[in-house]
Amino acid sequence: MIIFRHTIVNYLLTRGHRAMCIWPFIFLRPGTDISVSSAVLNHERIHARQQLEMLWLFFFLWYGIEYLMRLIRHRNHFKAYHALSHEREAYENETDIEYLNNRNAFAWLRYI
Repeated sequence: MIIFRHTIVNYLLTRGHRAMCIWPFIFLRPGTDISVSSAVLNHERIHARQQLEMLWLFFFLWYGIEYLMRLIRHRNHFKAYHALSHEREAYENETDIEYLNNRNAFAWLRYI
């Protein structure tokens, strides 16, 4: 993984988000302390694994379609975002540093 820190990242990330993964890069907001935010990096590494197993393009297609469906259902960006299967897997397991070593392929399907 290549961690990219630059002020331009501030324009890529929406308010409240510290990082974003577009494999093989993790875009990290400047000023985010990696040593304190190991959960943030683990969260993004989980997304990297999801992107690899879905051959990158299909990850973003699924993510976008699922987001639109959740947005129609919840009528709220925040609720729709946190209801996404990929995000639910990443948030639930971001503090478990060993998660990626034990994770089964397509584990995000359990969160649909």
